[in-house]
Amino acid sequence: MDPTTSSTYVYGRSATEDHLEDWDLLPSVSAGAPRQEACSKDQEAEERSKFKSRLVSAWNSVKYGWSLKQKSKFNKSSPLIMLGKTYNLNNDGEKESFRSAFASFLWLTYRRGFRPLPGSSLTTDSGWGCVLRTGQMLLAQGLLVHLMPPGWTWAVKCCAVKDDLDLLHPADNAECEWAREEGGNKRGRKLSVGSLLDRPKLAKHRMVVSWFADHPAAPFGIHKLVELGKSSGKKAGDWYGPSIVAHILKKAVAASVDLPNLVVYVAQDCTVYLQDVRGLCERPPPHCWKSVIVLVPVRLGGQELNPSYISCVKKLLKLQCCIGIIGGKPKHSLFFVGFQDDHLLYLDPHYCQPTVNIKKDNFALESFHCKYPRKMAFSRMDPSCTIGFYAEGQDEFESMCAAVNEAVSTSAETYPMFIFSDEKRWDVEEEGIPRTNSITYLQRDNVLDNEDGNSMDEFVLI
Repeated sequence: MDPTTSSTYVYGRSATEDHLEDWDLLPSVSAGAPRQEACSKDQEAEERSKFKSRLVSAWNSVKYGWSLKQKSKFNKSSPLIMLGKTYNLNNDGEKESFRSAFASFLWLTYRRGFRPLPGSSLTTDSGWGCVLRTGQMLLAQGLLVHLMPPGWTWAVKCCAVKDDLDLLHPADNAECEWAREEGGNKRGRKLSVGSLLDRPKLAKHRMVVSWFADHPAAPFGIHKLVELGKSSGKKAGDWYGPSIVAHILKKAVAASVDLPNLVVYVAQDCTVYLQDVRGLCERPPPHCWKSVIVLVPVRLGGQELNPSYISCVKKLLKLQCCIGIIGGKPKHSLFFVGFQDDHLLYLDPHYCQPTVNIKKDNFALESFHCKYPRKMAFSRMDPSCTIGFYAEGQDEFESMCAAVNEAVSTSAETYPMFIFSDEKRWDVEEEGIPRTNSITYLQRDNVLDNEDGNSMDEFVLI
């Protein structure tokens, strides 16, 4: 076995170990001078790659660590919309509800110091993995809606200290209180009723976080997503478009043993084929329908966002079935969750944080939640994005289709963002030619042309 190509000499190493030690395992004089020279060149290349990764990681930590704490100003006189809910910031109670709801999103960012990714020596995704991270955040929101009770929020205590909605550190949260009380209970103290009732929700929340850990065993971690991306021609260090990430998420959920009652459907050619969705969701009695996350990759313009779609995006973010948007601005992927006036509300994955060891009991959760609401102008939104929706059952799915169709069919001036078809997607191999689809809700009369000829996955993000 040639050690220059075997992954045996890469996998399983500690993130703090020098890669030079791996090459101490190589044959020495007996391998011959040519092999030694080749190994030396490979070693130098890998060392350069690791140095570049460290440099990019440090730069992102400085740049986005600083910008993260810059506070976005919000207009008290305008309603703030966030995934189907409206908040009036003039009302102290609603302002508190908004902060609590925002802090409850899972914030999945660049990480450093994890095990090498499949087929590489990379121990960080800093500089290239932002679309995978925004995809993780979209899926995480869908899982929280799927698994947690309606209206659930992470049990943090946030106090309003500024008009720009600055949040205090969630150090005094319910999990800390639970841990203190549980420790005290060993000394004969009684647990509060509230803590006992919160335990299942806290445990489930922690379980969902662990599914996105930067570890090869995590079903939705960066290692798993990179592994699944190989079938799409992607590898660690590549840039991933919103559409490819949608398909990777679909494969990850299908491969998970923890979510037997959930499926992911990815729209094709800006079309949701209803029979295909029903085929995924229907199952034998007594359980007749699986919950579904519907992902719709779209391109809303050529090089820039077509302004006629802004009202459509706003309408979609007003729907309770919407779970967010994998989008961003050029060369910068973001997770959009709401808007106020002409500005989008988002979470930014670019801050590089150390990997968290989720094997430890009561591992820290603070780095998985963001306390800084940020916003940017709609005009800066990149036209390539993937929009996510969730439906718990069949009735919810039909209601979702009707609500989403109304939003997309009445907002665009010339053509809708995407459409619904009442039939299955035609199969070229079976029939050789496309069969005519009858459109349930709306037929597009025009096709969005990409002026530069690029596909939507040529959405280069770093």
